[in-house]
Amino acid sequence: MRTLLILPCALAALAVLPAAQAPPVQGQVSAPTALKPTGGRGLTEVHGIKVGHHTLTERSTGCTVILVDGEGVAGGVSQRGGAPGTSETDLLDPLNMVDKVNAVVLSGGSAYGLDARMGTVRWLEEKKIGWPVGGAGVVPIVPSAILFDLPFGNKPTVRPTADCGYKATEAASYAPVAEGNVGAGAGATVGKMGGRPMKGGLGSASITLPTGLIVAAIVAVNAVGDIIDPTTGQVVAGVRTEDGKSLADVRKLLRSGELGRRTPPRAGEATTIGLVATNARLTKAEVNRVALMADDGFARAINPSHTTGDGDTVFALATGRWDGQANPTLIGALAAEAMAEAIVRAVSKAETLAGVPSAKELGTVPARIK
Repeated sequence: MRTLLILPCALAALAVLPAAQAPPVQGQVSAPTALKPTGGRGLTEVHGIKVGHHTLTERSTGCTVILVDGEGVAGGVSQRGGAPGTSETDLLDPLNMVDKVNAVVLSGGSAYGLDARMGTVRWLEEKKIGWPVGGAGVVPIVPSAILFDLPFGNKPTVRPTADCGYKATEAASYAPVAEGNVGAGAGATVGKMGGRPMKGGLGSASITLPTGLIVAAIVAVNAVGDIIDPTTGQVVAGVRTEDGKSLADVRKLLRSGELGRRTPPRAGEATTIGLVATNARLTKAEVNRVALMADDGFARAINPSHTTGDGDTVFALATGRWDGQANPTLIGALAAEAMAEAIVRAVSKAETLAGVPSAKELGTVPARIK
């Protein structure tokens, strides 16, 4: 039996999330089905996209690699948080020359985690995949972003390295995206504005239209703010009450002034990082617009978002495997929907770890995701 999810806007009439199946043939039109929040592949629904994770065992942290088939695709980025940690994002500016991305790396470990990118670069170079540079071979184009999870697990010197990135790339596949305490979301936490956070994680979601257009998202959620389900307005994970057994709701704390009496989050110790992808064909400027619009999914599902303590960053890819007429505005709107759902799934799929409770433990997971 299928569980239905109703999206809170007119796009719900068009959006569908298909069950797990082999990737459709290029340009093939998908039959309309009900939106199915469980059992789909998430980001790997998009033709030409693979996802791989590597999660460290010494401490709960890791990295996630989004790997592109072939010679690369158009990429873009939106960076709105006040404490970013990124690499190679300037290449994605439409004014700059490089027009294809080979992979994107999301990692824990704060700035140290940017090393994971080099493992993906090495793997791609071994396969001779990248920007051709004459007699010098290729230079793989691999933008990356990190989140701050060093205190989680009390072993801050354990963080993702190039070896982590290499293993995650080697593991990349079309399989359903693993969610929860994995990869870049392994050490993530949320609801840090009041001093009693909950477990964050990694989530993914996709939307397929009857035309065959696919838009999907993946995100590692390590936010300062609470996670709000946009379909109901209910808090799924975030700041807890003093007894730690229920949710305080940061919106009420902000309006009442109570947050001023609580332990404030330290700047730079959060960050939600993600990526949206579509099978449509878009220009570099258009895919950057999609990234910008997808960033609105953060604001819908995280309150507050884009703070001085968050390095919020969203990448976007367009694989061009669908033959239909691409509308960047529609794709961007769907991308925001998919991103918001992926954020809710990230905390819903997380498990209690290192004494930090999960939404599953508090019983706040939305019914459609259980």
